[in-house]
Amino acid sequence: MNIPQLQIQTTRGILGLQITKPIQEIEQPRPTMDLQQPAAILEISTTRPQLSIDTTEARADLDLKSVRRRIEEHAQRGQQGAMEGIARRAQEGQEMLRIENGGNAIVELSKRNGTPPPAPLGIRFVGDRSKVQVSIQPGTTNIQATPQKVVNDSQINKPIHQYTPGKVTGVMEQEPSIQIDVKW
Repeated sequence: MNIPQLQIQTTRGILGLQITKPIQEIEQPRPTMDLQQPAAILEISTTRPQLSIDTTEARADLDLKSVRRRIEEHAQRGQQGAMEGIARRAQEGQEMLRIENGGNAIVELSKRNGTPPPAPLGIRFVGDRSKVQVSIQPGTTNIQATPQKVVNDSQINKPIHQYTPGKVTGVMEQEPSIQIDVKW
């Protein structure tokens, strides 16, 4: 007797994976640099030095006098000479008044007035440097420097990040199948 046979033939299913890799892009832009250093404020103030040289007395020693000074000196010398002359004449008059007391007042007066005293030697040293008057007022310099702060407008740029996620997709590379045959 023939028994029917069942013949089963199966084909396995093969599952395949289709993988798309993720893409990650990172870019770091350079920072934007904006640094400025303003110049310092500089203020300078000065006062001039003063030099004063007075040579009036030294020039007078060299007989380089001003007209005004010469006039004053001559006026003073004239006044002094006039006073001395008046005093001498008064004294001579007094001596003449006492002629009755004896003596030769006229002879004595003639001798005194007839022979003048010898003139002094004309040697003298001129140009005394110690008579030059010098005064100095030193000048000053005042410097004020005011530093300025640094202006920093730099900016940090954020990184540029682009990410595309990956994908895993299941794909049937081979479909499963079952085939059943009955054989008699």
